[in-house]
Amino acid sequence: MDMSAITWVDRLAILLIIIGGLNWGLIGLLDFDLVAWLFGGQAAVFSRIIYGLVGLAGLWCITLLVRR
Repeated sequence: MDMSAITWVDRLAILLIIIGGLNWGLIGLLDFDLVAWLFGGQAAVFSRIIYGLVGLAGLWCITLLVRR
């Protein structure tokens, strides 16, 4: 893929995937959920929004694999 073909949505999705990956790494290695810690727990509305956005970004990034 030509790097100039990456849109701002693609970049945002990649950033969210990186945040999600780092958060999962912290959970796996240190049993520490950074998103929950920053935004008031796993059940807090803003934490759930972040988790949801990371999940949607993951779905969006699937399109990066199949684009020409």
